[in-house]
Amino acid sequence: ILQSDANRPAMPQGVASGDVTEGRAVVWSRSDRPARMLVEYSTTEKFENAWRRTGPAALESTDFTARIVLTDLPANQRIFYRVTFQDLADLRSMSVPIGGSFQTPPPASARRDVTLAWSADTVGQGWGINPSWGGLRLYDTMRRVQPDIFVHCGDTIYADGVLQEQVKLDDGSTWTNIVTEAKSKVAQTADDYRGNYKYNLLDDHMRRFNAEVPQVVIWDDHEVRDNWYETRDLTADERYRVKSMALLSARARQAFLEFNPIAPNADDPQRIYRTVSYGPLLDIFALDLRSYRGGNSDNRQPTLTPESSQFGSTQLAALKARLASSRAVWKVIATDLPLALVVGDGPGRFEAFAREVPGFTFHPCFSRVMRTPARPNDRSGHVQVALTE
Repeated sequence: ILQSDANRPAMPQGVASGDVTEGRAVVWSRSDRPARMLVEYSTTEKFENAWRRTGPAALESTDFTARIVLTDLPANQRIFYRVTFQDLADLRSMSVPIGGSFQTPPPASARRDVTLAWSADTVGQGWGINPSWGGLRLYDTMRRVQPDIFVHCGDTIYADGVLQEQVKLDDGSTWTNIVTEAKSKVAQTADDYRGNYKYNLLDDHMRRFNAEVPQVVIWDDHEVRDNWYETRDLTADERYRVKSMALLSARARQAFLEFNPIAPNADDPQRIYRTVSYGPLLDIFALDLRSYRGGNSDNRQPTLTPESSQFGSTQLAALKARLASSRAVWKVIATDLPLALVVGDGPGRFEAFAREVPGFTFHPCFSRVMRTPARPNDRSGHVQVALTE
């Protein structure tokens, strides 16, 4: 019996993979209705001798998003997968499969280079998807490099960044944005935040990139609101009916975890910080410098207290222990806040670790592509890092 596509479950946001480590990887997708996630995967594009996994039900409570952790994956292999959703209201109705792939880490015995790409800040500062410009072309640029892994250092959305349909440029031309309901206002409800992720995934380049490159994703401030911390006072911000930053950040965290291929933490399902080990070459220490911090201040506290904290004591202790135990050639700390760049937040108040010091000038970070040899006589060759802003 042939079904029309309208009667089948659909996956309008495509597929994605993430948190790939030795033997494990997360596969993510979203249905357009209540449906069961099914994943088939193989070491060949023809899906010879494929494995099949039954995933969770995608329901209203997660906006029909679902993810599954694949286990016992072979090392140093390109894994091809395809996701199908089975309609829970009609078990005979199946979606058209959507495929993706990712590369598993090499074992200690294998010598090969590893390429890591990183970026941040998607659809920010009023610049949305402009079809006449070609959409989010940076994602296609990164995809063509075919990195082993991509680190997104936060601002995955701009939930506080309202888009205008047209923006006048300095040369007199006009930038034209696609604008959806979610991007026409600041996000306050869980559905508002979800709508920001759906907006980004309208872009063909981003969906294609997600299908081909596994990710390690963290968040920053614009997933919630510029320079947020839980006790921030929103009384004067007339854009927001909801004045509780704690409530806004809880809703934003829910959407962030729903729409990114992040491995769930068994001890704390709300946790974002984690370590992702990519074989003997690379350990990625993904931090969360938003959830446990005190309020922005003059950064002159003489001791570390909850009010002056950025990490929170538990995360900081875990980072120290994992750095000490790491045997990877390269240790990459992925942080949403710069370590030395001064980020002001009003008179005499600072957002990150640094503060202004009379007589000193702080320079902004810059982007480059770097290829660096490993330590002499080590077990592997190179890590190639593609840096973009």
